[in-house]
Amino acid sequence: MSPEHLLIPFLASTAGAATPLILAAMGELVTERSGVLNLGVEGMMLVGAVAGFAVTLSTGHSSLGLLAAMLAGMATALIFAFLVLTLQANQVATGLALTLFGVGLSAFAGRGYAGQTIQPLPHLSFPLLSDIPFLGPLLFRFDALVYLALLLALAVSWMLNRTRLGLIIRAIGESPQSAHAIGYPVIALRYCSVLFGGALAGLAGAYLPMVLTPMWVEGMTAGRGWIALALVVFATWKPRGVVLGAYLFGGVTVLQFHAQGFGLEIPSEFLSMLPYLATIFVLVLISRNPQTILLNKPMSLGQSFRADQ
Repeated sequence: MSPEHLLIPFLASTAGAATPLILAAMGELVTERSGVLNLGVEGMMLVGAVAGFAVTLSTGHSSLGLLAAMLAGMATALIFAFLVLTLQANQVATGLALTLFGVGLSAFAGRGYAGQTIQPLPHLSFPLLSDIPFLGPLLFRFDALVYLALLLALAVSWMLNRTRLGLIIRAIGESPQSAHAIGYPVIALRYCSVLFGGALAGLAGAYLPMVLTPMWVEGMTAGRGWIALALVVFATWKPRGVVLGAYLFGGVTVLQFHAQGFGLEIPSEFLSMLPYLATIFVLVLISRNPQTILLNKPMSLGQSFRADQ
């Protein structure tokens, strides 16, 4: 088999594996830029996954399934936001509890869907472009969410760096007291940021049973929510770094399925460990230079704020 026939499926699979990571991490990046640390990404992804699959299965419309996934992610995020922004609960403990809640809720809600399948999202076809040798199947034969994830990354980068709203969100993340003193609604904007993160986490979760594996499997996120959290730190809170890291981790994830074709004699168990080993390795490298993190880390990240303080 020619190298081209091995490389194209590998790169195409990498794009699919990277897409839920980009979506989840991009939502978490906006949330953290506002100063809120939500460790419940894994739970929100699972709730979004089961909601998206259930609605798609019952209605036959994938667009309704994706909408349901986003609403489910937002509803779960709203619980978190109420606890940490209104009731001032600890953000770390609440985020961990949200993950446990999402794992349990998705397992309970998905019991009746085990083993059932749906039609995956169709791949888009671009006249002429899809037929270009090598580049056609590599760039122009993906489902809509692959392109949406990249467009969202561009939109978030533009919003944070080029708009007044992005400046306000970043200001709130740096010093909520100062932002409140000059009249910005800190709590309201943090609510919106958390809900935005929940919507993208739900969408990322729905990508798994609606594209990658068109069936419901309990716990099918398999730690992707935690990898998305690590990606935000890896990217030092920059959208372009999230995209780069997502494709890097996506490639490591799918390597286990293509290793035999590449002639790699590596035990499958080790290949299954690679994404998580890569996550630990990258975080260790970053932590060796604290200045890399402190350069872009929101100063009030994880800290509670009261408007009447």
